[in-house]
Amino acid sequence: MNLDFTAEEKDFQQEVRQFLQQKLPKDFAIKTKKALHLTKEEYVQWQQILYTQGWAATNWPVEHGGTGWSSTQKYIFANECAKAGAPDVIPFGLKMVAPVIYTFGNDEQKQRFLPDILASKVWWCQGYSETGAGSDLAGVRTTAVKDGDEYVVNGTKTWTTLGQHADWIFCLVRTGPPSAKNQEAISFLLINMHDPKITVSPIITIDGKHEVNEVHFDEVRVPANNLIGAEGQGWTYAKVLLTHERTGIARVANSKDRLVQLKELAESSDDGVNKLLDDPIFAQKVANVEIDLLALEYTELRTLSAISTGQAPGPESSILKIVGTQIIQAIDELFVEVAGYYSMPFVPHQFNDEFDGQHIGPKMAANSALRYFNNRKASIYGGSNEIQTNIISKAVLGL
Repeated sequence: MNLDFTAEEKDFQQEVRQFLQQKLPKDFAIKTKKALHLTKEEYVQWQQILYTQGWAATNWPVEHGGTGWSSTQKYIFANECAKAGAPDVIPFGLKMVAPVIYTFGNDEQKQRFLPDILASKVWWCQGYSETGAGSDLAGVRTTAVKDGDEYVVNGTKTWTTLGQHADWIFCLVRTGPPSAKNQEAISFLLINMHDPKITVSPIITIDGKHEVNEVHFDEVRVPANNLIGAEGQGWTYAKVLLTHERTGIARVANSKDRLVQLKELAESSDDGVNKLLDDPIFAQKVANVEIDLLALEYTELRTLSAISTGQAPGPESSILKIVGTQIIQAIDELFVEVAGYYSMPFVPHQFNDEFDGQHIGPKMAANSALRYFNNRKASIYGGSNEIQTNIISKAVLGL
């Protein structure tokens, strides 16, 4: 694969850089680089800046508002955003439910939902995991019973990321009879989160963040025209959605930028002489991660090339997910090693932009342990890495 940019691609790279210099709020970039908390309003503001530019939906088909970019342009955009410190796009609307709607939804659903998703006028969350049904999503127990032109939904979803902000949730629900096979009884339903019979209960993570939730449905009545596609076909649609999610979880561009930060920290020293990067054992660890990241980058480019032709990501999305999360966690471990005892103190307020005190130790080291702990979940969400190896063995190796 030739990674030399053409003249047109270099022009595009300059266009992206100029856009980021002019339109990316400086305080957003600072907060992103320092891993400070961004508010819902800040995420939405950035996504609407992208929308105004016409760059919100890099992977959507052009007819629905997508950019029509080549795989190389998507690669350039992701890398320049990471370097500049642009916030991540919240994926649940733009990158996850939208592909399901424009692929399997009817015309009325496309007209109803896609424009607001594209413009970031609504906030979506994902209703997949349940207690006892995480990696094995075929075991979901939330039910949706047909009653006239409505479904009555009962059950609980868990680990619902940023559900406290959501206007809508896309859910896997059980609509088939008890005798039906698990996968054949699952449907894909869109539910308004403002229904008074929906309760959102926060789950506070180890770093003190309100990031995930439990969502309880108690006799929630949902219009039947919020069903995507055919009843009982939700498992098929969910698999398509998950391939898009797993591709995004790889976070290659972000890992490249994190590795640059790691080297900067490892090249500094308290005494101006001893640098951890001069340690051959530590340098070998960094080199190993760099090699794995480069190999992953090529795989991502092949996947982006397939997406640019209108295809959904295939089983290679599972490869991206496994290796991408392993690299994220390996980089986290190296940050903790560089930070040493500076990674131990925890001052929760240092991750808020209004904090006016001093970080303990180097700024990039201050939250290294928290990132390490938080990102342990990366190998679980989107389908655990163990499940991904099963998918690869079946779809790629034919075992």
